[in-house]
Amino acid sequence: MADSLHLELIDFVHMVHTGIYSEETGKPQPLRFSVRAKLKEQPHYDPETSLSCSKNYMDLKFACSDALGDRHYKLIEAVADHVCETLFLQDARVEEVSVKIVKLALSEADEQIGITLVRERR
Repeated sequence: MADSLHLELIDFVHMVHTGIYSEETGKPQPLRFSVRAKLKEQPHYDPETSLSCSKNYMDLKFACSDALGDRHYKLIEAVADHVCETLFLQDARVEEVSVKIVKLALSEADEQIGITLVRERR
């Protein structure tokens, strides 16, 4: 089995314009993101390995925040799709992305209601 490297962003909360119901539209709502990006097999990492041999972890956070812009997304599936495509466009080494989104505004008793999209590079 070959080695693999997964970069992760866990439980990042960002306000996003999303939803289809009247109480959701017109204002952003909090979404909790967990993102996992699998990179192509890399060489062995030693103490002097440069950042160019990996990927900046902050790119995952950017894909879930600034890259979404102020656009309204009807479905959180579309938000997840945008995050995947942003990461694929940023770096050809990204082979697969998993995006979990939880709609925090729907929670009544700390349950997690949302989706997970896993997409491989095409």
